[in-house]
Amino acid sequence: MLATIRTLLLVMALATLGGCDRPAQPTQPGVGSERTAPPVTPAVAAHVPNPYPIEDFIGSTALSGASFSADESRILFSADRSGVWNAFTIPVAGGDWQAVTASETDNTFAVAFFPADDRILITRDQGGNERNHLYVIEADGSEHDLTPGKSLKASFLRFARDGSGFYVLSNERDPRYFDVYRYATAPGYARELIYRNDDGYQPTTVSEDARYVALEKPDTTNNNDLYVYDRTAKQLLKLSEHQGEARYAAQDFSPDGSHLLYTSNEGSEFSRLRRYNLADATHGGVEAADWDIAYAWYSQTGRYRVSGVNEDGSLIAQVFDTVANAAVPMPDLPAGDVRGVAIARSEQRMAFYLNGDRQPNDLYTLPIGGEPQALTHSLNPAIDPEDLVDSEVVRFMSFDGMAIPNILWRPPQADRHHKVPALVWVHGGPGGQTTRAHNALIQFLVNHGYVVLGINNRGSSGYGKTFYAADDGKHGREPLWDVVAARQYLQTLAYVDPDRIGIIGGSYGGYMVLSALTFQPEVFDVGVDLFGVANWIRTLENIPPWWESQRQALYAEIGNPRTQRAFLRETSPLFHADKIQRPLMVLQGANDPRVLKAESDDIVAAVRKRKVPVEYVVFADEGHGFTKKANQIEGYGKILVFLDKYLKGKAVAPSSDEDTGKERIGKQPDARDGKVH
Repeated sequence: MLATIRTLLLVMALATLGGCDRPAQPTQPGVGSERTAPPVTPAVAAHVPNPYPIEDFIGSTALSGASFSADESRILFSADRSGVWNAFTIPVAGGDWQAVTASETDNTFAVAFFPADDRILITRDQGGNERNHLYVIEADGSEHDLTPGKSLKASFLRFARDGSGFYVLSNERDPRYFDVYRYATAPGYARELIYRNDDGYQPTTVSEDARYVALEKPDTTNNNDLYVYDRTAKQLLKLSEHQGEARYAAQDFSPDGSHLLYTSNEGSEFSRLRRYNLADATHGGVEAADWDIAYAWYSQTGRYRVSGVNEDGSLIAQVFDTVANAAVPMPDLPAGDVRGVAIARSEQRMAFYLNGDRQPNDLYTLPIGGEPQALTHSLNPAIDPEDLVDSEVVRFMSFDGMAIPNILWRPPQADRHHKVPALVWVHGGPGGQTTRAHNALIQFLVNHGYVVLGINNRGSSGYGKTFYAADDGKHGREPLWDVVAARQYLQTLAYVDPDRIGIIGGSYGGYMVLSALTFQPEVFDVGVDLFGVANWIRTLENIPPWWESQRQALYAEIGNPRTQRAFLRETSPLFHADKIQRPLMVLQGANDPRVLKAESDDIVAAVRKRKVPVEYVVFADEGHGFTKKANQIEGYGKILVFLDKYLKGKAVAPSSDEDTGKERIGKQPDARDGKVH
């Protein structure tokens, strides 16, 4: 749940710079030493990709989730094939999809098959408002709302392994906090309140015998505590006694009820997998890596343990055989990462997704110890995978010497003789992360001749707790200066036009776009803001009610509107919009509960008042992120038109630096005094 705190607002890293030149080492934001260009070498013929319209990229199918039917003959999953998300099933041997839902308006996501029959759980909200309900699709196809009510938000936790019931979180009793309910799987779905949450804990999972409920209690985004509530003894047990800051996250109770798996970075830069033994209250190590263990869970009997490692911008799933005490070998697969593993109740087979730069999520099945079978082919057949590009991990040194990891996408035709414009892509969060994965919008922009640098500025997750905490209370300053240094890094690349560099980002990344254009107004040539925060005071005072348990952690991360109002005003772009000089595009969902539409309305009005070019796109049926294909086609298509007009089409006089064959470092603002400019 702490990840949710840092993922406050959605949009959407190895140890070397790969094939790119190492940049100059700046001593402050935007100020770098002069570099002499490497000798000019003859141009090498590069693959020139076919340009595709945005319709072709969005024509690929997005997939998620996997649940085996009771007889393990079919798999339940979600897909946006119809233009909005719906639930489908497919035979485990491959074949035609069968639609479970057929919504034409609100996105519907598959949750799971029932353990012993063909009933199905699904979830949906209303137009992106994030007030999800949980529904059951009966065997006859009828739909029943298990969590009725106007304003509540509900989510599925898990089925009991014996199939007798399942656990649901709901804030129907108190909009601020989530209680835990147990529903019977028998017809009628009788339910029982098994944990009443009056004190702002965050329930995460329940033991098989329903005696224990795992709870987390936020303090800051870098520090929390882990508890187990013993329903029999009516006692709250604290599992996380520690000094300093540390993060804890409950993962799964063992099927035999002996222990709780949890992750923690206590005593380490990275989260390790540990266990708490319920019988004697002792802790022990289970799994560690040189990166964060992101998640872990057990199969039906505990024969297998599935975990994921966040390895420098790639999320690597792994399966461990607890009986053989050995990793389960994964088969040879096309390029990409294995994600979203699901293991059938029989523990004889698994399903998973393969995802890579040229490979949107494709669903596979694998008999354990056997050969994999691809069930889907998600990439639009109109697109040749050879026309897509592979990302690479690069690093540069920021203004204070901190190494900043990034994911870089380069058009194949870009070289010293054909310089192209570039974009700094800023993720959401603040504590999100740009990862190596298929991204239709980024591939679309690269396909049309833009370099994209996905920066993981300080405060991003995945690179250790010191890096993660390095942005606390510094938004609009040090993290922004990393972004300024990213432009400088791009200017050192021989294939980037140093006078055509823009910035794009969503959610917190949208805030960074607005901050860059406001506080560093001469650095970037254009900005594209997708549902970004313009006014921190309003955003923090209007958080969704179900974020109440995280409120103080948010204040510690960004600022307290009650006691730090002047600081938040200083770091909110809206109050300094008169400094914006460069063209701006803003995209917003009308139903966004995290960044209210008023944020975008106000910044657009302020920029228009100054007669600066600004384009505004609002989708009436979207929330925090654009999920419907029609809206993606319209919005992403307009982004390219905007960039082609104001960035690629920008008139720039030849520079004397280019005439002499030197790489050129553009003039950029100075931020040495530590103030927001």
